[in-house]
Amino acid sequence: MRQTLLANFLLWTGLAAGYAVGLDQSPEQRSVEGVKLRLPAPSQDGLHFVIDGRPDYFAGSNSYWIPFLKSNADVDMVMKHLKQSGLKVLRVWGFNDVNEVPTDGRVWFHHIENGQSTINVGPDGLQRLDYVVRSAEAHGVKLIVNFVNNWSDYGGIAAYNTAFGGNATTWYTDKASQTSYRDYIKAVISRYRGSPTIFAWELANEPRCRGCDTSVIYNWAKSTSEFIKSLEPTRMVCIGDEGMGLNTQSDGSYPFTYYEGVDFEKNIQIPTIDFGTLHLYPSQWSEQDSWGNLWIEAHGAACVKAGKPCLLEEYGSLAHAPSEAPWQQTALKTKGIAGDTFWQYGDQLSTGPSPNDGYTIYRGTANYTILVTDHVKAIKHARRH
Repeated sequence: MRQTLLANFLLWTGLAAGYAVGLDQSPEQRSVEGVKLRLPAPSQDGLHFVIDGRPDYFAGSNSYWIPFLKSNADVDMVMKHLKQSGLKVLRVWGFNDVNEVPTDGRVWFHHIENGQSTINVGPDGLQRLDYVVRSAEAHGVKLIVNFVNNWSDYGGIAAYNTAFGGNATTWYTDKASQTSYRDYIKAVISRYRGSPTIFAWELANEPRCRGCDTSVIYNWAKSTSEFIKSLEPTRMVCIGDEGMGLNTQSDGSYPFTYYEGVDFEKNIQIPTIDFGTLHLYPSQWSEQDSWGNLWIEAHGAACVKAGKPCLLEEYGSLAHAPSEAPWQQTALKTKGIAGDTFWQYGDQLSTGPSPNDGYTIYRGTANYTILVTDHVKAIKHARRH
């Protein structure tokens, strides 16, 4: 999803309060090393995901903003609420790229400027992501961690292009950009290698290469996933794409085409890609919300053919529950779809409501009851039958 509320986000995160990893931890949080010894890392088995040793369909959500919070208490509260709600997986931004180092106390992870890169491992840098991982471990929540954004929010590919030259299509083959990108990937993976909390490493958020031959993203995804597997062979890896480029059950509409340089069916065949991802925003693609059921079923069929599970990784409608609940029902009954994570989770933080891009589902609302509470119950019911 492309965020457009960065300015609003900066207002409510607050710019005060330093932080040091390891301070103010609860006994439960300090037992993380023990948790690591007891629980296996998430994995895939055929068309299913395996979490804590059990193959099962799961429900989850997205929170791009949680690694940028400066309040440990807010992070812990969100993780507690996710656990209480039965949401097992949270997808987060593992990137925050800047071309100039902020002077206002904002969190940033990766400074890229004038052909040089600096990774911020300080209290306003990756130590914030450290705390998210630590809190997730303590609360039994798994994380999908993404390494770069196709969009300019929080830097992304545009920040690399500013530092090294190039554009949105040349980035995938630009040597300097890819070297910096891989250095950053290595730095992040080295911090959490072996953690049972990392569900998967994700190459990018919604990678596109408009007008490119599909071999560009295919070759980039293949080589990058191979690189990640060389760092952590047993960890799942996914692309993070929207699922575009699909012949299976295609109705010829824009998302099924190869216009954005993506070939879902070819990419999921990459040996070092463990599962497929698909995103669903019909209104952004000039489609009716009901069209989303076809999109889900088509990807399920493609994943069955590939012998790998699919994750409905982002989905949202401005109508919320009336449109999204049917998608959840379709996903749950479609072979090949092994889980879903709605866009996006909302909660009341110490600074006010978490960001709302129009798709946010806030805890405690009627939409949350339908899309989370009722959905989790439906998953449990399906498990028993």
